[in-house]
Order: sequence, then C-alpha cells, then structure tokens
Amino acid sequence: METIPPELAVGGVGLALAMVIYAFLSQAEEKSVVRESLRQLDGPEDAEDFSDERLEESLLSRLMGPLGAVFSKLGRRFTPHGYIEQTRTKHQSAGIFEAEAVDRFLATKVMLAIGVLPMFYIVMILNPLGLGGLLKVGMFLVFAAAMLMGPDSSLNRKVEARQTEILSGLPDVLDLLTISVEAGLGFEQALDRCIENVPGALSDEFARMLGETRAGAARAEALRNMDARINVPEVRSFILAIIQADTFGVSIGRVLRAQAEEMRIKRRQVAQEKAQKAPVKMLIPMVFCIFPSIFVVILGPAMINISKAF
Repeated sequence: METIPPELAVGGVGLALAMVIYAFLSQAEEKSVVRESLRQLDGPEDAEDFSDERLEESLLSRLMGPLGAVFSKLGRRFTPHGYIEQTRTKHQSAGIFEAEAVDRFLATKVMLAIGVLPMFYIVMILNPLGLGGLLKVGMFLVFAAAMLMGPDSSLNRKVEARQTEILSGLPDVLDLLTISVEAGLGFEQALDRCIENVPGALSDEFARMLGETRAGAARAEALRNMDARINVPEVRSFILAIIQADTFGVSIGRVLRAQAEEMRIKRRQVAQEKAQKAPVKMLIPMVFCIFPSIFVVILGPAMINISKAF
C-alpha cells in the first residue's frame, strides 16, 4: 500500500488551516458589516450594547443556542399530535411562562434520546462494570428509561409540587379574602391585599389574573384562564362559585365565607386521611427492616447458647 508523501500531507493540512482561517475572517468581516449597519440605523450605542451582550454570554451558551434550535425543530417534527400543547399547559401549571421553555424541553428530550445510542455502546459493548447478560440488559433498560422519561417525570413533579403548594395555601388566602371583602373592600382590592400579604404560587396566579382583567379581559374569562393554568379541583370550585356570584348578583362575601369554611374542612379531612395511611405505609419498612434486626438482637444469643448446648 502506497504511503502519502509528507509534502502532500503537510500541504493538505496547511490548505485546511487556510480554509478555516478564511472562513473565520469572512464571518468576522460579515459581522463587522452588520454591526456597522446597526450603528448607522439605530445609533452606535444600540449596536455596542448588542455586541456587549453577546460577548458577555459564555461560549457554551452561544454554541448551544443554534444546536438547541435544531433539536427543538426535530422534537416538534417527531412528537405526536397535541403533545406540544399539552407540554405548554404543563409548563404553565408548573409556573413556567417563558416563551422558550417548551422549545428547551423538546430540545432536551431529543438530546437525551440521541444519548441512548452512546449509552447502549458503553453499557452493552464496553461493559466497564463487567456485568452478566441479564444484568447488563437490565442496566441499559434502566438508563434508557431514565433518559427518555426523565424530562416528563421532572415536569410532572414540578406540576404536582406547585399544585400542592396552591392547595395548602388556599384556605389562608380565602380567609384573608373573606375578611377583606367583609371589611368593605372590593374583590380586586381584596386580591391585591392577599397578593401583598400572602406570597406564594396562588398569589402569583391571582396577580396574573388581575393583570389580565386590567388589560381589558372580563373577570370571568380571566378566572377561567386561571383555572386552566392551575388545574386544581378545589380552586375550580372556588372560581365557579365566584363566577356564579357575579352572574346572579349574589353577595361575594357570603360566597367567600362558605368557600373558606369548605376549604378548612377539606384540609382537615386530607390531614386525617394522611394520618390514617401512615401506619399502613410504616408496616413495610417495619417488617423488612426493623423486625429482622430485633429478631437478631433477641434470638441471636439464645441460638448461640442452644448450639453450644447441643
């Protein structure tokens, strides 16, 4: 087999370096032309601010931006119908209202799905732990399931945590709303008072709802949008009661008083239910962890004495 002459190899490497340098210089020249055009259109300060912002970003973020856009397009293309809208709804329920959140989520799913292939090579081919056949396959399946279902499970946990926070803070917010309305404040002013004094996820949703009403939306529409974002049955019943009170002219103070009492009863029932489930949940660790230790401590010396006697 003929070898490549050293002169030809050196010349090829030099040509490749020259092409890379030319590409970087042409790109830099193009950027300088665009920057100069921005200075002429918007003034030098705006262009300098834009370039400073770009320079302050890390190299990793500047590289991952276009790559994430490509992965996001792939995710939008291969996801089933309705999945993107469902993901957007889950992000809103989790309190994530950024426009790029869904694209980042899809890009993460695509990158992790692509990462299953090198994981297969590492676990099944290289096998650094030296596992057997079934253990090796099981470990690969565990890693693959974690990489494929990890983003969805993480998002679902965020949604559940926020819904739990909203549900736990609902009775206190309703009590303050009831006191404020019965003291003579309007419903919007009472909501402002709750937002100031009771921070949390529910207050953030009330603030968003008030922002929609002040932007021109009807109160019923803003409340329904809030219900769609939160997706908690107790909050839904409260919102329906407020909408019906507005529709039929019922006193909001009475409705709030009844809703506050109902929420306190439900919170007490939930606490009692958890307390009754605790002994059943404690039974499994007691049987498999605590009882064997007790048997070893109590019966161990007796078994030793019996073995010595016989």
